[in-house]
Amino acid sequence: MAQQTALADPSAEGTAKPDAAVVRDALGVGVAVGLSGFAFGVTSAGSGLGLLQTCALSLLIFTGASQFALVGALAAGGGPFTAAAGAFFLGVRNAFYGLRLSQLLAVPRALRPFAAQWVIDETTAVTLAQPTRRAARIGFTVTGLSLYLLWNLTTLLGALGAKAIGDTDAWGLDAAGPAVFLALLAPMLKTRTERAVAGLAVLLGLGLLPVLPAGVPVLVAALAAPLALFVEGRRIGRARRGAPDGTEEDR
Repeated sequence: MAQQTALADPSAEGTAKPDAAVVRDALGVGVAVGLSGFAFGVTSAGSGLGLLQTCALSLLIFTGASQFALVGALAAGGGPFTAAAGAFFLGVRNAFYGLRLSQLLAVPRALRPFAAQWVIDETTAVTLAQPTRRAARIGFTVTGLSLYLLWNLTTLLGALGAKAIGDTDAWGLDAAGPAVFLALLAPMLKTRTERAVAGLAVLLGLGLLPVLPAGVPVLVAALAAPLALFVEGRRIGRARRGAPDGTEEDR
């Protein structure tokens, strides 16, 4: 697989992929996800944030899941610190993406602060799918640029259009954020452990929603990852101890 080639050796020049094909794929992701900014703009305005506050979130934070988590917690009556904490923990994953992409892209030091702004789920997925460093750089740049511009434009349009729409709850737009997030998350759940983490997080979040303040269930749901990894580690440890001497199960 192309992704495996890139992961194994970031400097490897494997099977070449036409630049036009990389640009086409990157634009497809950027446009498809960028249009979701309209839903964020409407949801943010419906939660009580002003136009400048809504646009600032997209310009400065630029990570959809964290943005939706923040305005969702505020709309549900959560405090600003609780809402910000939930958004922060969702955004931490981008730091781990950056560790991998810094090796693969080898961006010049002067450009790294600017490139870091575009390290999100979509740019990471497109970049890691490329077979060569050149293709990875093109995919990252085109995805990041198209998505950043379109997301911010549609955020502005959504925030402006929220007044014309009126009550966002009546239109069901309060569900737009979770729906977009699930659409982005679902294709990434490829292993049993990843699906277990997602399932446990859903159970924790929904189960605690009626009894904890708004925004807190998101924080508690973050415990799903270490819990699932602990159970998986125990399972692998038992399997290794039960394997015949001198062998190890292929996982």
